[in-house]
Amino acid sequence: MKEHIKVPKVENVAVAVVKELNEEKTAEVYNVYLLNLKKSIIRNALVSSKGYGQNATTGEAVKTSTLRHFLGDLDGQSFAKIEPIMEEVFGLSNEYWVSFYENNQILDKKFIFLAESITEENMINVPLINKRGVMI
Repeated sequence: MKEHIKVPKVENVAVAVVKELNEEKTAEVYNVYLLNLKKSIIRNALVSSKGYGQNATTGEAVKTSTLRHFLGDLDGQSFAKIEPIMEEVFGLSNEYWVSFYENNQILDKKFIFLAESITEENMINVPLINKRGVMI
C-alpha cells in the first residue's frame, strides 16, 4: 500500500547557517536562513528547530528547546532569517523541519546540520545572501 502513495520531492529549498556581522557591526554572529531558490513563491513557510546530541565531556544526552517560526510567504529567489544560532550548539546536531505550500500542495523537508559540521572548512558563498556559510 505504501508504494502507491506519492511523496513529492522538495527541491530548490535550502537552509543555511551564515556568518555575518551583528547589527552594530561590532561582532561576528551566526544566523540561520531559509532560502527559496525556486522561481515560484512558497507560501506559509513554517520552520521547527531543535538541537540534540551528547555532551562531549560527560557523555550525557543533551536536547535544546524546540522552537517554531512562521515565516509566511517567500517569493522566488528570496530568503528569510529563521533564527540566530550560538556557536555553543555547533557540537550538537541542529535540525530544521521546513513545511510550506507550493501550488496548493503542502510539502516538508528535514534539514540536519550534523554535530561539528558548521565549520569554516565547510563554508561556501551562500547564493542569494552572498555571505559565507554552511548550506544544506
